[in-house]
Amino acid sequence: MKDFASELKNAKTVAIAGHVKPDGDCVGSCLATYNYIATWFPGIQADLYLEPIPNIFKFLKNADKICSSYDSNQAYDLCIVQDCGDTGRLGEAVKYFKTAKRTLCIDHHISNQSFADENHIFPEISSTSELVYGLMEEEKVTKEIAECIYVGMVHDTGVFQYSSTTSKTMQVAGALMDKGIDFPKIVDDTFFAKTFAQNKILGQALLNSELYLGGKVAATSITREEMAKYQAYPRHLEGIVSQLRVTKGVEAAVFFYENEDGTWKLSMRSNGKVDVAEIAVGHGGGGHVRAAGATMEGNVQELIQEICVEIAQQLGSRE
Repeated sequence: MKDFASELKNAKTVAIAGHVKPDGDCVGSCLATYNYIATWFPGIQADLYLEPIPNIFKFLKNADKICSSYDSNQAYDLCIVQDCGDTGRLGEAVKYFKTAKRTLCIDHHISNQSFADENHIFPEISSTSELVYGLMEEEKVTKEIAECIYVGMVHDTGVFQYSSTTSKTMQVAGALMDKGIDFPKIVDDTFFAKTFAQNKILGQALLNSELYLGGKVAATSITREEMAKYQAYPRHLEGIVSQLRVTKGVEAAVFFYENEDGTWKLSMRSNGKVDVAEIAVGHGGGGHVRAAGATMEGNVQELIQEICVEIAQQLGSRE
């Protein structure tokens, strides 16, 4: 892809979609693209399809325009999929991808399957939001679009601390700041602020945690019963695996939480020596070298042991 403007030339209807359980980068990049089209291409009918987004992102422009219902008879000239590595992660929006005349995928996950007609995939870039910025004319990045992109970049770089952060990333962030966004408030309100329920469930997760492989892996799990006890939901579990990752001496962090159907959602983080994307892909998931996840079935303690065996194999061959 060269830019969005070129891709939109012959489209009268556009669907935009991201992965299930949308995070900051997914929400930010998708809303940035929606706002870009709505602002500068008023003749195009654009619809954004995402599962319910966390409340912390609802201040972004047109967050209230996200479609919550799916019309099976609707078909689009163009379907733009963002921050999603395969069609299995699109949820109900996959129907618009399959019926669109043309499809685009914009993503930075190393596990991406390049499944669209045209694929703009750059695993070395910090976030899908940074990629989206590069596809827009700088003068058409409004303050509201800048807020969306900044949110996505902040969340996928851990406030610019992850190794995916480059000098270009910081240049883009600076350009977004120059648009007049309230960047300290965005960081505080969407990244650092925690509800009381989040603090309680984090405390429980840390109490449940154990060290494995001689202290090289920190792992924990949260059951449905524990989530119910603290009135916590999956959206409240953000940050738990990252907190485990910063434990001194740890090379990888492993976090499982129980889904409603009894399966377990796995999140992993690495400090560099472990490629967690490789492990996640082996279990039907995906992600990045240092941040990845999957969904697994079984006894959670046995699942932790299984993941630790795979981490040990990597450490043994790379140390």
